[in-house]
Amino acid sequence: MTDAISRDEIRAALGRTTYDRFLVYVMGPYKSFNLNYVLSEEELAAIDIDDLPGPIRKLFAARDEVDDALALLRRVQGTLRADPGVNAFLAVDVDLSTDEVDAATQSLAFAAASNATVFVLPFLGHNFGVGEEAGSILERLSETHGDRIVFVHEATVTSEMIRAARARWDLRVETYDTEAELHKRIRLFVADVMNRELHGDLDRLD
Repeated sequence: MTDAISRDEIRAALGRTTYDRFLVYVMGPYKSFNLNYVLSEEELAAIDIDDLPGPIRKLFAARDEVDDALALLRRVQGTLRADPGVNAFLAVDVDLSTDEVDAATQSLAFAAASNATVFVLPFLGHNFGVGEEAGSILERLSETHGDRIVFVHEATVTSEMIRAARARWDLRVETYDTEAELHKRIRLFVADVMNRELHGDLDRLD
């Protein structure tokens, strides 16, 4: 699994940061959920948006906007690279062809090679694929990397997969209401992992 890519190969694909040997793999949906996945154009046109509950209304409000899911992950990445200065990255930042190594195997290798892995699940994200990849990673790495993995989901997101993962693997799960809160929770998690490596509770990967 980890033969697919090494920590040094990941670092070589990324820019320098203050703590560039501390790798943080940031996962999440690259695309926002599209209502056309589940509703026809006729059904969408017949809905009175003002009658919908707040969270669902957000889906309609975002239909015609530029997709923000990947942009959110990039902001999380940029925040971590600036403070505390770790080498945060997305899978697309490492030039590894899916013709050579499939996406699921890549995700396993990236998580195994990283000091910390962060799953971000926004309400507007198309989260189903992320949940499948997360389950695969937890199945393989929970014993060795369980303390290095966190799920941070928007408060309006509910997921049977997250609930099951918390019960099965004692997964650390955080929620957020605002993007500022999202960044804060992730920074605190990463700082905690760094501190535990520094003081010996977690083994250093290098």
